[in-house]
Amino acid sequence: MSTTAITLPTAQPGTLTRTLRILFTEMRFEVIRALRTRAFSLSAIGFPVMFYCLFGLIMNRNENISAGVSVAKYLLGGYAVFGSLGAAIFGIGIGVAMDRSAGWLELKQASPMPPLAYVLAKCVMAVVFSLIIVSILTLLGIAFGHVSITFPEFAHIALFAAAGAVPFSCLGLAMAFLAPPASAGGIANLIYLPMSFLSGLWVPIRFLPHILQTIAPIFPTYHLAQLMYAALGAPSLGSILSHWISLLGFTLIMLGVTWLAFRHLEQNS
Repeated sequence: MSTTAITLPTAQPGTLTRTLRILFTEMRFEVIRALRTRAFSLSAIGFPVMFYCLFGLIMNRNENISAGVSVAKYLLGGYAVFGSLGAAIFGIGIGVAMDRSAGWLELKQASPMPPLAYVLAKCVMAVVFSLIIVSILTLLGIAFGHVSITFPEFAHIALFAAAGAVPFSCLGLAMAFLAPPASAGGIANLIYLPMSFLSGLWVPIRFLPHILQTIAPIFPTYHLAQLMYAALGAPSLGSILSHWISLLGFTLIMLGVTWLAFRHLEQNS
């Protein structure tokens, strides 16, 4: 009687290199896809730029929020957060919901691609768009709003915009797995616009009614905006540590919600 030898697969050399190459390729193509999708790229970049030009550079051109800080410089931080939120909510929230509806997400899961590559690519796309938006807003502020900003200040707000894209991306993922794909656009707007206004991104928080000032700290956009204002030398509320803790807590909560929603969808599919 002869026996058949079974050879167990061994770890292939260069596995990590191939995985990283796959991750990089997925991220690169996701960014290119988002940039080429004009309906998304023009609106994600255009909305914060348009509002900043209107409220920061035209209506309040020569106004100051405090000594040495103009309204144009102050609103630069707020609309940078506004843009970062929009890129994540619409790019990830609606994007993933549409992929679910079209069956593209299931195809990605069935492919040999690393499971996290899809999610990481979406997050990187949101980070890239956040950096593009904050760069454009800064150039507009300097060119047309006489905003005086140092390189360390710009580096800080760019870093905060990129970091802020992470909790906003987690919010978008949670929305994508909880909301029916057909209503994802409406739900995204119900999150995007009220959260931005209630966080004081459009007008300084101190000008809002007291009840709105009280509830503002429940939103991640409020905490990221306060970090932006502090980096720009503008009046801010709360401590830097408390804002980072709040953003981290929000991120973990959204990741938990996303995982539970995804598990629920898997069990019912």
